[in-house]
Amino acid sequence: MLSPEIKEIVRRYSDIWALNYAYSLLGWDMETYMPRNSFRERGEAQGIIKTLIQRFYTHPEFVSLVEGAKPQNEVEEGIIRVLKREIKLYTRLPKEFIEEETRTKAEAFQVWREAKEKSDFQIYRPVLEKIVELQRKKAEYLGYEDHPYDALLDLFEEGLTVKKCERMFSVVPQVSALFGRVKGKYPERHPLEEEGYDRYLLQRLIEHVLQEMGFDFSRGRVDVSPHPFTVEMGLHDVRITVRYEGKDFRRALMAAVHEFGHATYEMNVSEELWMTPVQGGVSLGVHESQSRFWENVVGRSLAFIRRFRKEMELTLPFLREYGDEELFTYFTLVRPELIRVEADEVQYVLHIYLRYRIEKELMEGTMRVSELPEVWNDMMEELIGVRPPNDSLGVLQDIHWAHATIGYFPTYAIGSMLSAQLLKALKLEEMVDRADFQGIMSALRERIHRHGSVYPPERLVEMATGEPLNPEHFLNYLREKYLGGAL
Repeated sequence: MLSPEIKEIVRRYSDIWALNYAYSLLGWDMETYMPRNSFRERGEAQGIIKTLIQRFYTHPEFVSLVEGAKPQNEVEEGIIRVLKREIKLYTRLPKEFIEEETRTKAEAFQVWREAKEKSDFQIYRPVLEKIVELQRKKAEYLGYEDHPYDALLDLFEEGLTVKKCERMFSVVPQVSALFGRVKGKYPERHPLEEEGYDRYLLQRLIEHVLQEMGFDFSRGRVDVSPHPFTVEMGLHDVRITVRYEGKDFRRALMAAVHEFGHATYEMNVSEELWMTPVQGGVSLGVHESQSRFWENVVGRSLAFIRRFRKEMELTLPFLREYGDEELFTYFTLVRPELIRVEADEVQYVLHIYLRYRIEKELMEGTMRVSELPEVWNDMMEELIGVRPPNDSLGVLQDIHWAHATIGYFPTYAIGSMLSAQLLKALKLEEMVDRADFQGIMSALRERIHRHGSVYPPERLVEMATGEPLNPEHFLNYLREKYLGGAL
């Protein structure tokens, strides 16, 4: 139960909630069904909605209510904490800045898509330079203590800083060494990577797998987009997308399982938090822990393969020629990959570290956008051992910078590491081995999902696992799975 004071704040917040719902729906449509040349109108509409949201957040009466509130319990403390963060954001960012950023993002998505199709970074460069400059301005508007990148990191992971990232990425040498040992155990190419599939049959398989795992299709749907993503309008409208390439079916299947993790986090938030500021997932790092848990720990397991073996064979008859162990090898291939979303869980953190270093230097002004293709290719060779042959397979592969989400990438590393920590702390190993999806979901719902954003991410992690984020669990998980526990 909320106190009358907080109820009044939540009542006024309902206008913001509704506008966010509409904004999310417009964003989903922009990446799925919107006509290609509609981006200018869409950008204008989204820009106006954003300024309306800003107007509600910064209204003197609303700010006064929030600033003067006296929370009576943890839920109310969470509501006020989240609202104060949003008020700070919208108070410090000028209306003109928000409008310009929103219009630029709408344009950048279309330009990025064209540049990626043509594999030509120079098409994308001018709008990306504008986005980087806007993000530098945003950091200055928001303020920071040590590094401009801190202001942006905190937007996606409350409390995250460059110093904390450096501690987290201190395991990169160990991950790199482990990657070097493991990659030689796998073939350079697997014959299943060349097997084509019927897209519509694979869509049906994916829908079946997601439903069996616990996806509620009465509150969600699965569509197609150039880059897989999840968007939540509310507790009862959560949508995911998948990309189909025509061959190598595990890529589409695992992308769907990954997005399933995001979607079910949002669907499992307590109904008591509906239409409040703490309704959604607490941070992108915690969000990624859910998606990467389902994709890597559950999806890339022998138990998952055995559970869906018959259904996969009906859709993909060529699988009858392969045993379970051979399929497991295919699902867990470890070898240098050019594309982040296609990278195995051993090297994945190395891809994130590359992006972290680039974003950090862009924000501090020690790297220019014009240098990105060459820097990207050099770092890929250094960290992964391969050099992209073109821009599409290199610097243009991710959509994030077109969305102006600089500061997002490190949350993927948090998610990978936290997924292993949750596996250990919640004692989920036996449930994974039994493909007990209901049991796994119940444990994650109880420890993570139901709390929404009531607690800051670092506190939620300690509540759920008994300790702060500890990369050692991730290293141990990789050693056990890929080296049988050997150091």
